[in-house]
Amino acid sequence: MHADMKVTKPFILRCFLVSLFLSLPFLFLYLFFPKQPHNPITTKDLRIRPGYSSYEAYIQRQLNKTLNPRLRKIWTTRDWDRKIPVFSRFFEDLKDKKLLHNNSKALCIGARVGQEVEALRRIGVADSVGMDLVPYPPLVVKGDFHNQPFRKDTFDFEFSNVFDHALYPQRFVAEVERTLKPDGVCVLHVALSRRADKYSANDLFSVQPLVELFRNSALVHVRSVDGFGLDTEVAFRKKGEPPRRSL
Repeated sequence: MHADMKVTKPFILRCFLVSLFLSLPFLFLYLFFPKQPHNPITTKDLRIRPGYSSYEAYIQRQLNKTLNPRLRKIWTTRDWDRKIPVFSRFFEDLKDKKLLHNNSKALCIGARVGQEVEALRRIGVADSVGMDLVPYPPLVVKGDFHNQPFRKDTFDFEFSNVFDHALYPQRFVAEVERTLKPDGVCVLHVALSRRADKYSANDLFSVQPLVELFRNSALVHVRSVDGFGLDTEVAFRKKGEPPRRSL
């Protein structure tokens, strides 16, 4: 009986250690990747593109574009000089509409190499930073727009022209509303009349799905733009904190 126990205990210990080792990758994914709903929202005017077997497969596809050496060279040379003046005009217009201010703390979501951030800084919005899956210091920090690496109520202004890349639009918007301060503004450039590129994860056909997704914000501005393949600018203002009742 004692011999059986001596054999059984090491065997059980080995089984435990093996199972622990095998479970570590899944534990890592659970802790460090955003928890996503199983069924992305699809409506008549907002359709999620099929073909992603997992969230990791989706991320890898996005990285295939972001890490493409040819594209990164274009973004930092020819596109840099071409796009920054256009982004600057967009942001100047938003300043004229009182949706953006020089003292705004600003975030550009999906900023790649930081063209939008550079444009904001050039027009006087000095406290600006970008976020993307691949960092590009000092303009862009690492982050997933489905799970922003920032505290609640951090920014006065958030801008993005990559809403079409969101596999989970409801999560994208929820993170924007979480990290915006009360009365903060989010501006999106989206494509309504044309389909976006092959790396897009969703197709948007009207502004209405955005209105429904921004549950804690009010629609304040819509206009047509020529935004490098994107045709509509939509702005939301996060609702302020309700007044406290005096005792």
